[in-house]
Amino acid sequence: MKALLFKLNGVPDDEASDVRTLLEDNDIPFFETSSGNWGVSLAALWLHDDSQLLEARALIDAYQKVRVERAKTEYQTAKQAGEVPSFWRGVRQNPVRSFFYLWPVAFIIFVSLTFFIGAWDS
Repeated sequence: MKALLFKLNGVPDDEASDVRTLLEDNDIPFFETSSGNWGVSLAALWLHDDSQLLEARALIDAYQKVRVERAKTEYQTAKQAGEVPSFWRGVRQNPVRSFFYLWPVAFIIFVSLTFFIGAWDS
């Protein structure tokens, strides 16, 4: 019987490729379904034989633990080097674009608060 192993919706291409390679290297036969032309179907990796589900799931879980640790390490390294993008860095790098994004927010806040501030004056 067929068994759902790994959903591919929202998964980065490199992770999906790594999972496919992992299954192939361990001789676990699988097939893949796409999300279809309109993107509404389930893109996933499926096992032909559900008797291998536990083995395949254990391999993917181990891979994902390593991937998470690697991502955390890369993030901490980038953060210490000052390479992690922040709000203020974005404002400094693109002040005009930031102005055009922030002025509507400021206007909405102003209009929202004007009623309450004006009501207190009476």
